[in-house]
Amino acid sequence: MSTEIDDLIDELRSEAATDRPSAETPDVGIVMGSDSDLDTMAGAYEALSELGFEEDTGEGVESRFSYESYVVSAHRTPDLMYAYAETAHERGLSVIIAGAGGKSADLPNMTASIAFPVPVIGVPVQEKSVDSVIGMPTGAPIVAVDAGKSFNAGLSAAQLLASDHDELAERLIDYHEELESGVGTISRELHEQGIEVFREDH
Repeated sequence: MSTEIDDLIDELRSEAATDRPSAETPDVGIVMGSDSDLDTMAGAYEALSELGFEEDTGEGVESRFSYESYVVSAHRTPDLMYAYAETAHERGLSVIIAGAGGKSADLPNMTASIAFPVPVIGVPVQEKSVDSVIGMPTGAPIVAVDAGKSFNAGLSAAQLLASDHDELAERLIDYHEELESGVGTISRELHEQGIEVFREDH
């Protein structure tokens, strides 16, 4: 095992052994099997950022709600995957978003098995990854979104947290109302402009 992996594992275990208030630990963990998955997983970052989450890079954050991110390969760095999932609860994570691609997209379901009872939202990075991500046996649950829909994974993570945080629930309601308003505006424009003018303007 490389020194870099050893160091990461030691850091995770050290964080797990440190007693910190929940408000000072990341609420959401985002992991992916490769940095090539980052473009697909970016939606999760966007959704959480839109709801006021801040990325915790180890330097501390000002926001009450935060997330962290790592590259963790189930096949190339299984020890790191195990350490990440095993320490998730002790490090303060409330939910994990895990994305992986290929036909053997094992990171989400392996993480769900090891991190249990911390809920895991799986993101199949490609269409061919869907069966692997959702194929968990009874008693080993995972929540999953459709291929590439990491933005929805970010929203789902916030929904899970909102049951304990009224402030976050209000942000989600505001977000949903903005979506409704946007549809209403488009509907009125289509009706009043007619199809041809609307298509030209949009």
